[in-house]
Amino acid sequence: MQRLAEQILTHAEGLPEGAPLAAKGLLHLGSRAGVDQALSRLAERGQLIRAGRGVYLRPIKSRFGTRAPSVEQAVEALAAQRGEVIVPTGAAEANALGLTTQVPVRSVYLTSGRSRTLSLGKQLVELRHAPRWQLALGKRPAGSAVRALAWLGPEQAETALRSLKQKLPAAAFDELVTAAPQFPTWLARSVVKEAHA
Repeated sequence: MQRLAEQILTHAEGLPEGAPLAAKGLLHLGSRAGVDQALSRLAERGQLIRAGRGVYLRPIKSRFGTRAPSVEQAVEALAAQRGEVIVPTGAAEANALGLTTQVPVRSVYLTSGRSRTLSLGKQLVELRHAPRWQLALGKRPAGSAVRALAWLGPEQAETALRSLKQKLPAAAFDELVTAAPQFPTWLARSVVKEAHA
């Protein structure tokens, strides 16, 4: 069993920071039960971080001690591994676009997968399942705008759209207008109205 644990650690060290390990990806090293047990023991010893059900991460060692990988890198790697779309929430996007001064306190992301919580050391990262229209444009500037507008809601959408028309590159605003049929009626109406203003 010790040999299997060492092989898993060697494999983990070859991965980029934040890349998740899952038992399914390690079956070339041993049986499923053996891999599960080795992952569990490595997490108990602190050599791996159990981020969530069946998801493990390699802690990062520095001269200041050991830390969990950055949230952004872990979320990006998880999205790539699972084939999900994972993007920041509307609150974070609205703040990044300068539409609000509120700064989200918790790490929350929207996902095309199921809702769940990841544990990165002492930090909890919440992944919330989101409707397809909020994820349609992904991480592109137009996608950020859609999530920000969804978070702001119908009352503030028109004011925010005037501001976004100034801030976004013309191509990104055009992409937003093109995608309008996918949005809820209130948002589609506001986007089209601003496009013709």
